[in-house]
Parts: sequence; C-alpha cells; structure tokens
Amino acid sequence: MNKRVLSVVLPLLMGVVLIGLWYAVRAGMSPDRQYLLPTPDAVVRAFFDDYPTFAEAALTTAGGAAVGFLAAVAVATALALLLALSSLVRASLYPYLMILQMTPVIVFAPILILFVGPGLESVSIISFLICFFPLVVNTTQGLISVDQNLVDLFRMCKATKRDEILLLRMPAALPYFFTGVRIAATLAPIGAIVGDYTAGNAAGGSGGLGFQIIVHSARFEMAALFATAFCGCALGFLFVSVALGLNWLALHKWHDSFSRTDR
Repeated sequence: MNKRVLSVVLPLLMGVVLIGLWYAVRAGMSPDRQYLLPTPDAVVRAFFDDYPTFAEAALTTAGGAAVGFLAAVAVATALALLLALSSLVRASLYPYLMILQMTPVIVFAPILILFVGPGLESVSIISFLICFFPLVVNTTQGLISVDQNLVDLFRMCKATKRDEILLLRMPAALPYFFTGVRIAATLAPIGAIVGDYTAGNAAGGSGGLGFQIIVHSARFEMAALFATAFCGCALGFLFVSVALGLNWLALHKWHDSFSRTDR
C-alpha cells in the first residue's frame, strides 16, 4: 500500500477508533450524567434538525473572520515592511506589539461595544487583533532574514532599495509570510467566535456561532452545542485549506519546503 493511500486510510481508521472511544466513554458514564456527552449520531441529528440556523450562523461568523483576517494580512504586511527597513523602528514599535499580543482580547469586547456597537464590526476587529501578531512577526522575520551575501550582491550591482525590497526581500520572505498566514487562518474563526460570544448580536438573523453557543448552553441543548463546535471546527479547516492552497500556489515550483514530487 503506497503512502498516498495510507495518508487517506489511516486518518479514516483513526476516526473510527475515536468515535468508538466516544461511545465507550459515554457508556461508562453514570446514567444521570450521560446527557453531558451526546452520542455522535445525536450530534449529527441536531445539526440536520436545525441546519438553516447552523448554516446562517456559520456564514455570519465566516464573514467576521474573513474581514478580520484580510485586514490583518494587509496591515501586518505594511507594518512588517516598515519594521524591516529600520532597526530603530523595530526597537521603537516591537515592545508595543508585544503589549498588544499579551493583552487578553476579551478585554477589548466591552470597549468595542461602546465605540462601534455590537455586531460584525466588533467581531471583525476582535478577529483582526488575534490574527495580527503572528502575521507581522513572521513577515518581519522573513524580510530581515535574507542571506547577507545576496544583499551584498544586490548592493554591489547598484540595486536601489526598492529593488532590494521587491526583488530580494519580499520573495525570500514568502515562506515566513505564509507561515504567519497559516497561523492566522487557524486563529481567525476562533477570534470571530470569541467576538460573537462577547460582542456579537442576532439582529436580523441567527447571530454567529458564538451567539449560538450562548443559546444552546443556556438551554442545556448539548447535542446542538457539540454541533456548533463542529461547525466552528469545519470553518477553521476551510480557512486553513485556503491558506495552504495559496501557499502551494506561491511556493511549490521553487521552494525547498515542497518535495520534488510535488513540483
């Protein structure tokens, strides 16, 4: 059996094992506590019983995540270019980036509600804040990690600073940039769900997945709560898949991170 077949079969087998363990754990719980862990088939039924609500909630969360993610990519890339141009700028701004990263995002929720109100705007900003730091750090590191011999060659050939940035540093930074993109793509739906939970609303619709978590947990609808969690997981897989696809398109023909068989 070749590796490609194994890469499909082994995850499927592990999934069967995990589902079996899920049933076994539930069977081992006392009857009065089994409601806390619904069976996988109960979760699937809960999803399809209220599919329109789950779909609308997922789309709402995806919208907030996408806006925050794309804004983070744009702002982080621009700031990374600025940080890469000067060590003095990096020394001046980096401590404040660290402060932003260390501040719990949930603290911003009531502030954002007061400034921009609950809803998509606040959700997008929270998603932006979660995505921003790994993007700017990885992109900056890529821009300043270029082989010094290549930098010297460009300068020896009288290349302008613009040429050095566009033709040397930015291509060399692409692997670092896409590492940040993959991390941010994982975090974007999480940030949007946190935003839905703390600063979202259901005006004109079902609200996002975070709002659905509040509703189902308040009603002790455990199967629906698990279904909401799996919707969030699927959303994360979607974002990461898009990031991986863009990474492959940009790098597979020339970068060593892809094997020769992938080229």
